[in-house]
Amino acid sequence: MRDDYIKEAQKVIPDPNVLINVVSRRVKQLRRGNRALVESLEKLSAEDLALREIIEGKISYDLSEV
Repeated sequence: MRDDYIKEAQKVIPDPNVLINVVSRRVKQLRRGNRALVESLEKLSAEDLALREIIEGKISYDLSEV
C-alpha cells in the first residue's frame, strides 16, 4: 500500500482500526470481482484502489457495520 494514500485516507477515516476494517472489506469485494469506483491510469493493487475510493469519497461506512 502506498504511504501517501494511507495518509490521505486517514484524513477521511482517522481511526486506524476502522480504516483497516473498511479497506479489508472493500479489498475482498474487489477481489470477488466488484468493479472499482474510481478510474486510474496506473495499475493499482486492490488495497490502493480501496484507499483511493475512500479518499475520493466513493465509500462511506457505518460504525455499526464495522
